[in-house]
Amino acid sequence: MVKDYTRKKDGFQGQKAIVIPRKLLFSQCTKNNVIDTLYITDIGYFPNAKFHFRERLHGAEQHILIFCHEGSGTLIIKKETYIVNAGDFIIIPMKTSHIYSANEKNPWSIFWVHFKGKVSNDIVALIENKINGYKGFIQNYVQIISLFNEIYSQLERGYSTDNLLYSNLCFGHFLTMFIYNQNFKIGAQFQSIDEIDKAIDFLKQNIDQTLTLEKVANNVNLSPSHLSFLFKKKTGFSIIEYFNHLKIQKVCQYLLFTNMRIREIALEIGFLDPYYLSRVFTKIIGMSPNQYRKKRSH
Repeated sequence: MVKDYTRKKDGFQGQKAIVIPRKLLFSQCTKNNVIDTLYITDIGYFPNAKFHFRERLHGAEQHILIFCHEGSGTLIIKKETYIVNAGDFIIIPMKTSHIYSANEKNPWSIFWVHFKGKVSNDIVALIENKINGYKGFIQNYVQIISLFNEIYSQLERGYSTDNLLYSNLCFGHFLTMFIYNQNFKIGAQFQSIDEIDKAIDFLKQNIDQTLTLEKVANNVNLSPSHLSFLFKKKTGFSIIEYFNHLKIQKVCQYLLFTNMRIREIALEIGFLDPYYLSRVFTKIIGMSPNQYRKKRSH
């Protein structure tokens, strides 16, 4: 009997993923001349992903890069089978039929990214040409993982224009490492250096709270009006909007990786009213939490 891997609901311990709201992709990426050529739509890491399985008969709407850090798995692309071991990576062009699953006895740990953009087709074609197909191998991947974590941690800080620019410009470098399979020196980690970054850190650390502008301003020693002005100028969003984006980012992860009810998730991220959470979620993501959970499970 074939196991139904897709029914695994609890996810994998230590997993992490970010699905950037499609409305923001449209407004912040496809309309930005700097990054409309290449941008991330989804990114994540699944460690020791036992029973991980995905089947897309018509492919995905984005290109997919999967890098295997440990363990092994199997991919079928256009009916051709690839065994993927530690150090291997796979590039899956958009709208290309594929199936992949973790090895049951030695499940893989994978870093993965979905991406699009005006030059993404050409980049994928370049990768295929360099590795003579869909599968390649990286000898030294310490820097690759370091840059992945840098990109992920920056996106985790929210979707300001600066964050998206920084992350997606880094992503070009990230892909370069796979294209040329060489060691590239990665710069210093992006660090919080001003009051706005400190305010964002405070928001992240209190994601389960209901914060006021005054409380955030007191934490960074600015007046509420001055903080509000500087925050909007740097991020493009008000503090409340930005805080809601961070909260909804967390909600998406709960919906993806747990069976928690909306009421339970609402309490976890500081919304006392689950109906209010649903309204905010729908406004940002473009669909209800239940619709999102159902769509992402297929």
